[in-house]
Amino acid sequence: MDIADEDGTCLDPDQSSGWSENDFGRFVASQPWILARTMPENPHEYTLRRQATKANFEAAVRFIREHGLIENYGGRSYKILYFTNHKYWTMGAPLAETILINRKPHFQD
Repeated sequence: MDIADEDGTCLDPDQSSGWSENDFGRFVASQPWILARTMPENPHEYTLRRQATKANFEAAVRFIREHGLIENYGGRSYKILYFTNHKYWTMGAPLAETILINRKPHFQD
């Protein structure tokens, strides 16, 4: 079970991803990324769970939650992973309910 804060947001992994930075790098390089058109005030991309194997998607989410830093955006806390030229985050749902991973160049903020 995921570790959640008082509002139900999951910021920590339920277990180790078992991944290295190279593994995460291969995952993000192999995924299709879609421009998030519904948020022009926060331009970013996302990739979907259904576009990856279950094992790889869940390991990527765990890797973000293992190695990311907590940041606040719009009054909510997120676990943000700065990796190469991007920052990666999920919406904080439990792992089984997480359907996407977001990213944006970290210099856009």
